[in-house]
Amino acid sequence: MKLVVGLGNPGKKYDGTRHNVGFDVLELLAARAGSPARRQRFQGEICQASVRGSAVLLLWPLTWMNLSGGSVRAACDFYKIEHNDILVICDDFQLPLSTTRMRPQGSAGGQKGLADILRQLGDQAIPRLRVGIGPVPTGRDPANFVLGRFTATEVGG
Repeated sequence: MKLVVGLGNPGKKYDGTRHNVGFDVLELLAARAGSPARRQRFQGEICQASVRGSAVLLLWPLTWMNLSGGSVRAACDFYKIEHNDILVICDDFQLPLSTTRMRPQGSAGGQKGLADILRQLGDQAIPRLRVGIGPVPTGRDPANFVLGRFTATEVGG
């Protein structure tokens, strides 16, 4: 079994924000898999889906982004998922908008949700897909930037 984790913050206030692109990617995967029913488990929402013919669990941790590790650890422990069978999807304001970077391991690179997952699992060899939401405009606070919404131009409008 594989586990795909999308990082974001819970609540309508954060829907559509840059920081929630991990949730957005999971929504697309779930939609392509026929929108399987979700259950409340592991401090999040989880569903089983088929992605390219493989069974995967999709997990939306509903803790705050920076506390995502407990949710991921609970799901991994319950389903006996090996660390190399996890994929964490998160935002990265260092990458240009819509650029992606896949890595099999490494540091969190300042992404606090990913950092909590690495800390909770005690391992930096956790595959991750970073989705570019940047760059942060000159003079803008990075925290406010990531919690902001995409402009119409950025989403193709």
